Amino acid sequence: MKEKNDTDPNMLSAILVSVQQPGTSDQQVADCLDELAFLALTAGMKEKARFVQRLDVVNSVTYVGKGKLDEIAAYVSDHEIEIALFDDELAPNQIRNIERTIGIRLLDRTALILDIFATRAQTAHAKAQVELAEYQYMLPRLTRMWTHLERQRGGVGMRGPGETQLETDRRIVLTRIAKLKEELKHIDQQKSQQRRGRGKMVRVALVGYTNVGKSTLMNRIAKSDVFSENKLFATLDTTVRKVVLYNLPFLLSDTVGFIRKLPTQLIESFKSTLDEVREADLLLHIVDISHPDFESQIAIVEDTLADILNGEERPSMLIFNKVDAFSWQPKDEDDLTPFERENYSLGDLQKSWMAKMKNDCFFISARTGEGVDELKQALYEHVKEIHVKRYPYNDFLFEDYSDLVEE
Repeated sequence: MKEKNDTDPNMLSAILVSVQQPGTSDQQVADCLDELAFLALTAGMKEKARFVQRLDVVNSVTYVGKGKLDEIAAYVSDHEIEIALFDDELAPNQIRNIERTIGIRLLDRTALILDIFATRAQTAHAKAQVELAEYQYMLPRLTRMWTHLERQRGGVGMRGPGETQLETDRRIVLTRIAKLKEELKHIDQQKSQQRRGRGKMVRVALVGYTNVGKSTLMNRIAKSDVFSENKLFATLDTTVRKVVLYNLPFLLSDTVGFIRKLPTQLIESFKSTLDEVREADLLLHIVDISHPDFESQIAIVEDTLADILNGEERPSMLIFNKVDAFSWQPKDEDDLTPFERENYSLGDLQKSWMAKMKNDCFFISARTGEGVDELKQALYEHVKEIHVKRYPYNDFLFEDYSDLVEE
């Protein structure tokens, strides 16, 4: 268990709970809980304590073991905790049993992410997508909403008021899901027409983990004012801007960020938003190099992209952002222990990653502008190459312009 002090009276006090299974290191668990704490902060909650239990298999009834759950309940009672956050998606019976023991409201990781998405959604499209994901998450969990009613089980004539209400509620949810799917289908058709209306302009999509600075870079390159904030999922709607680098126009899109254990309901409901990724000619994979576990974030994004693109290869550039926030701990000369992640300097990382990616790896600060000019020049060359292949007789447009510097 790990405690943190936070005196903000306007935030709900929360505890974080996780199970560490075989094959998962202490650092991986800590990283997941750090992310859960950031999700909590984004949702207006403050972390008060962490509880981690090592188990071979998650308890199917109470997630953690009975002894650990009793420990959590005692802590909740002694410290006036208002909400418990669990780092995995819980089954309906687990939620019911845990709440009965600890006596406070709880959210699993999926419900917390859905809650954040709901508060972040601004357009009708995003709101409909989030609402659909919420109903899909809610549907198998409806039984716990009616535990206060006497529900009879048995044959004909043995059904009590709770089961009748549950059936009614289920029909309402299913009807709403069907209506939302129709609404989204209509919106998707409109957006598809919009994409076709863009002609054959080269499309570039910013992708990456959440909170790595995609929107900030979008603003820097496109000279736009896309909303950006140092919180998770600042951007839900895909924003598309026409950009002209030197003499060359193309479309640049900013997409929703990825995250560990991204709820399947969100992937399904946001599939139209992710069409910008599917239809992009070039992907700019943005990475927060100041994050202590950026390698894992890279892997998560690459796995998610592989699912979205069905394994199809897509030209991409790897862009390490936030070099202005990078820090490292140099080792003493007489320290013979192996190098850890925190011991590598920015120069060490540049050499290793640029060797892997060759000319498609850049280190920048979207906030300060460091390295952005070099990135824009390389981006121009990539877009130009795609454009020339698409319009082989229009390459005269590029004569005498490639050395211009955009103000």
